[in-house]
Amino acid sequence: MLTTDAVLTVLRPVQDPELQKSLVELNMIRDVAIAGGTVSFTLVLTTPACPLREFIVEDCEKAVKTLPGVEKVEVTVTAETPQQKSLPDRQSVGQVKNIIAISSGKGGVGKSTVAVNVAVALAQTGATVGLLDADIYGPNAPTMLGLSGAAVQVQNSPQGEVLEPVFNHGIKMVSMGFLIDPDQPVIWRGPMLNGIIRQFLYQVNWGALDYLIVDMPPGTGDAQLTLTQSVPMAGAVIVTTPQTVSLLDARRGLKMFQQMGVNVLGIVENMSYFIPPDLPDHQYDLFGSGGGEKASKELNVPLLGCVPLEISLREGGDKGIPIVVSQPESASAKALTAIAKQIAGKVSMAALV
Repeated sequence: MLTTDAVLTVLRPVQDPELQKSLVELNMIRDVAIAGGTVSFTLVLTTPACPLREFIVEDCEKAVKTLPGVEKVEVTVTAETPQQKSLPDRQSVGQVKNIIAISSGKGGVGKSTVAVNVAVALAQTGATVGLLDADIYGPNAPTMLGLSGAAVQVQNSPQGEVLEPVFNHGIKMVSMGFLIDPDQPVIWRGPMLNGIIRQFLYQVNWGALDYLIVDMPPGTGDAQLTLTQSVPMAGAVIVTTPQTVSLLDARRGLKMFQQMGVNVLGIVENMSYFIPPDLPDHQYDLFGSGGGEKASKELNVPLLGCVPLEISLREGGDKGIPIVVSQPESASAKALTAIAKQIAGKVSMAALV
């Protein structure tokens, strides 16, 4: 006879590919039910953006079908994103489970483009996602999300004023761009910058989020120090181009996070090569080649992916429709979606190890 114990026994050798632990031992197999020759159960992944979802389901189905009498296997897939470990000297942000910084050593490498598209790609998988635009001096995220004319609402609460984030393309967002006129420069010293970033962290009604993506300003200054010293972070992603001067700055930014005790999830090489729209089979290495891979090996951090430069990628940012929404089958959209899944997998692994 088919029994629940028999099903769990054959599933016990099936492992989460990233955690290298049994799905049964991780309590990822739940609600086993048997009806005649049909076995059904729920597979609870550690992130909706699991890049190996299909492989795990296939391994589970193969294992259960080895039992005599099994005619059909029905797997319901859900996800419970684990909470990042708390730190005694860091203050968590409400119901936000994981805070991820998207940073760069220098400006102009497409950091905000990566941050916006990664956030939207994670939301497309079913995760609840927020985007904090911490680039106070150059807040471009509202434009890239089609929210350049939006304004945040301020609500009164027992804890003081609370900002309501703006919502578009499946993500919540706050930005300095919502609080100032389009042409108004922000001429602030460090303490004021520290104050607004802390306000964006703790005085925003983020609600329950699986991921809060923080679009950092370039460099290794006040904003980076404020974030790393305030909250327990799930990790940081460093964006660079293949160009030598960009890689030099990227290495400094990476080392800064490591010195602050923040897990560097990996490097994203943006503008890896140019794909002309009239010759989609051609690639041109405008900024060099192989720089991201070389840096990842030398610094012993993963290369999360390489994003090609396409005119549609730039157009999407200018029009406020991220390319993972406007052209999901494009080369750059596929690369950004794969990078988002890589980030989610590494965050879950770090939280459970």
